[in-house]
Amino acid sequence: MRARQWPVISESRVVDTSYGSTFVRISGPAAAPPLVLLSGAGATSLMWIPNIEALSERYKTYAVDNIYDYGRSVYTRTLKGSDDFVKWLDELFSLLELGDAINLMGMSYGGWIVSQYALRFPHRLDKIVLLAPAGMILSLRLMFMIRLMLAMLPYRYFTRSFMYWLFKDLANRNDVARMLLREAADDTFMASRCFKIKRFVMPTVLTDRELQNIKVPALYLVGENEKIYSARKAVERFQKVAPWIQTGLIPKAGHALHVEQPEMVNSLVCEFLRG
Repeated sequence: MRARQWPVISESRVVDTSYGSTFVRISGPAAAPPLVLLSGAGATSLMWIPNIEALSERYKTYAVDNIYDYGRSVYTRTLKGSDDFVKWLDELFSLLELGDAINLMGMSYGGWIVSQYALRFPHRLDKIVLLAPAGMILSLRLMFMIRLMLAMLPYRYFTRSFMYWLFKDLANRNDVARMLLREAADDTFMASRCFKIKRFVMPTVLTDRELQNIKVPALYLVGENEKIYSARKAVERFQKVAPWIQTGLIPKAGHALHVEQPEMVNSLVCEFLRG
């Protein structure tokens, strides 16, 4: 039912990689430059519904269901660390025949994967966009980790409590936003009960040297009310260690900045990609 809300014409492909079958939702003009979208942990390609229409105007978008998360991708090999995610992603790009001028954007956990890929395969990338990447720039706050662990308990209450805390800006917007958040929380709880439990690969914080080794043109966006770490400290670290990476604080937004401020995020991303 959620797939019916996808606002543009799309096609679906299942790509068989050595790590398993990967589901990809493809939209946009056939001859346009490629833009690959990686979702956050516990989400699927459908998380891009508020953004896909704007992004697909000038780009051929590939919204991916993470091979090691909820969704329609099915893994056949255990992913033990960042190397596995990078190898899976590079193999996927080759099988999709995307060439070596790929735009790559990731949200939260997907943003961390983007950073790992940019360190290993910069020659395949044109530009990258990091939306509140988990880990990568700063360690995750203790309160976030505690609430996340509680959300893993088999009780709907804890899942809802975690998501209402994490996405507080969305919950405070209006009744429609709260209804959407409640639906998302229920979807997440149901998925946690239906999908096989797997070992979670923790996102790692890049060292100063690693951060400086990201030479691909990059844009980092974060909500000013981010919960997983301090948004301002994250921006300060980018400006101190890798000032060539563009940064932006999104007002009146938290971790779900792409939903809480979709027009602003879409505009900034498209402007950056057009360069």
